[in-house]
Amino acid sequence: MALKAVHVSDVPSLDQVPESPVLSLSSPRLPNGAEIGRKAERFLVIGHRGKGMNALASQDRRLKAVKENSILSFNMAGRFPIDFVEFDVQVTRDDCPIIFHDDFILTEENNHTSEKRVTDLTLEEFLSYGPQREPGKIGKPLFRKTKDGRVFNWNVELDDSFCTLAETFQKVDSHLGFNIELKFDDNIIYSEDHLTHVLQVILRVVFQFAGDRPIIFSSFQPDAAQLIRKLQDVYPVFFLTNGGTQTYTDVRRNSLEEALNLCLSNGLQGIVSEVRAIFRNPTIVPRIKESNLTLLTYGQLNNVPEAVYMQHLMGVNGVIVDLVQEITEAVMDFSNSLDEVKENDKGVTRPNFSQRELAFLLKLIPELIQQ
Repeated sequence: MALKAVHVSDVPSLDQVPESPVLSLSSPRLPNGAEIGRKAERFLVIGHRGKGMNALASQDRRLKAVKENSILSFNMAGRFPIDFVEFDVQVTRDDCPIIFHDDFILTEENNHTSEKRVTDLTLEEFLSYGPQREPGKIGKPLFRKTKDGRVFNWNVELDDSFCTLAETFQKVDSHLGFNIELKFDDNIIYSEDHLTHVLQVILRVVFQFAGDRPIIFSSFQPDAAQLIRKLQDVYPVFFLTNGGTQTYTDVRRNSLEEALNLCLSNGLQGIVSEVRAIFRNPTIVPRIKESNLTLLTYGQLNNVPEAVYMQHLMGVNGVIVDLVQEITEAVMDFSNSLDEVKENDKGVTRPNFSQRELAFLLKLIPELIQQ
């Protein structure tokens, strides 16, 4: 049965949406009764864009195994013991929230590469790219540009069609939480009216379809993070930051200290930091935790089990990862090890490092600080 695309006109206004149970803002609920907050007992693993991002220039086949930000990728990630899948939401020109990471979408027309801004497309135009749902229908060829300007055919081993936010709610296993990144172009200055409109469009779909599914909102856009917090108090809002690993004209994006101040000033519930920023500035972790904020991280180092282990010991609440299978297995191993140590020696609060782990960590930290 075909799913109907959801537009603003198709869903109730926010004042018509039935009230949802208000979550505790200091400790929002998660699957199986665990908490995101400072006292969370379980270390969280979140699937990045589902079962992992597509790095088309990489030699690692695992990063080209399944189309990112797709229904297939979300459900494949859900086969492993993860808590959330993270994905990027943008809104089309005709007001439909869709799942897509990049600001621009590329195809080939008349032997030339064509590039269009995603938010300038209608839903029909967006869905015309890549694999199609209808049998026998051929979509536009899909390409992707890397940060260094190279263009690749967007080829993966397991492909899937693009999807809307509403469809994602309907087709993804209901036990999986959603970390919804509110995606905006770093190079555009948005008016408050525009941001409010986009966020209202997204919220209407969330309130219509979320049910009991755990939701986290996050955004690199400071004003969007503040606004989504003002527009609703049901779901926690986290501020995404590079933590100083990159520099922006908006100073609120340039350090973990600024991220902490933004959260405390606007009642946000957590920070999602590039993992290198945490290793460069480990003393801020207890400050974040003492502020009753949740701390998650993202980045390539989160695909390294030892780096994830170190964060667990530092007090980070969870990690967003591409190698879902490998990292969930590693987290289960060190969590079981920690439980065994606590059981056998009540005076020990953390497991001992192996020589391999110690060598890795001693090498890792100085290199990160110097970068």
